[in-house]
Amino acid sequence: MDFAFSEEQELLRAAARDYLRDRWPVDRVVRVADGAPSHDPATWRELADMGWLDPSLGLLDHAVLAEETAGMLLPAPWFSTVALAGPLLDDELREAVSAGERSATLAWAEPSSWTLRGQRSTVTAADGRLTGTKLPVPDLASVTDVVVVAADGLYAIDLVAHPDVVHPLSTMDRTRRLAELRLDGTPARRLDVGPEALVDVRRRSLALAACEAVGVSQRALDLAAEHTKTRQQFGRVIGTYQGVSHRVANIFVTVQLGRSLAYWAAWAVSEADAQQDAAVAAAKSAASEGAVFACENAIQAHGGIGFTWEHVLHRFYKRAQWLEAFEGYGRTHRAEVAAAILDGDDTEVAA
Repeated sequence: MDFAFSEEQELLRAAARDYLRDRWPVDRVVRVADGAPSHDPATWRELADMGWLDPSLGLLDHAVLAEETAGMLLPAPWFSTVALAGPLLDDELREAVSAGERSATLAWAEPSSWTLRGQRSTVTAADGRLTGTKLPVPDLASVTDVVVVAADGLYAIDLVAHPDVVHPLSTMDRTRRLAELRLDGTPARRLDVGPEALVDVRRRSLALAACEAVGVSQRALDLAAEHTKTRQQFGRVIGTYQGVSHRVANIFVTVQLGRSLAYWAAWAVSEADAQQDAAVAAAKSAASEGAVFACENAIQAHGGIGFTWEHVLHRFYKRAQWLEAFEGYGRTHRAEVAAAILDGDDTEVAA
């Protein structure tokens, strides 16, 4: 059985890597991250021109792009549009996104309910207008549209026409910022899909979040390996010291475990496999916790410089923590895997 990506997917990976290295070097990522959040139509058009927003792409194609974009911390709402809002869009919005004219995110979380599972929204609808609050909403200040989970269904709001509903929050990961959505009789358009579609959105987003975590872990490994092969202390390259080399080796093992599970999850969801829920739970738990582990150990391997604001590692560390918190921490997902094994089915365990 062939578990490798197809030739076309590997070409997509190579093209994505070339684009990100050329157009999004570290200094540009830092400059955008430290600036004010805003929609960047030029970058979004570039992603559309490369086909990254094409609705014909499958989940395995998205898995490749998730890994590569996270490895460079692309500060664009690709994950929010493709993984979260994309499956819920109607034809009009989907075509506009594909053309690079619109971008979107999903507003589901509330202070009392942060999970996509079993949503009980307090946002109310009356005569095509929504009232209520959603927070936190990823990339809300960087997109043109938001899909809102309301009490009676899903609605789309044009943020270009109603920018006053967006209220940015203080955000740890500034390459994927959060905001509060405050609705007070805000005009909205009802979408044809119902809340039951959030089940598939949760699976897709968990699989792609795991792939993003792999990209972060790999970049942490690359930075640690490069530093320990060149930095000298006491007349020796520090990578020759066991205390350093073992730390880097542990990162490598963590990356490989997370990668195998993330790829399995992406395949399982793309094929609607019977084990897809167990697969995404295992991948999310291992890959996101692995990303945090990889970044922490990479920081340690860098010594004092790894703790400085000027070094890029803290930005990957913050993305890793965002991914670890997204849709539940590892213990929640490990409980799902245990239930699937012990009960012999896909029984879900509440967080």
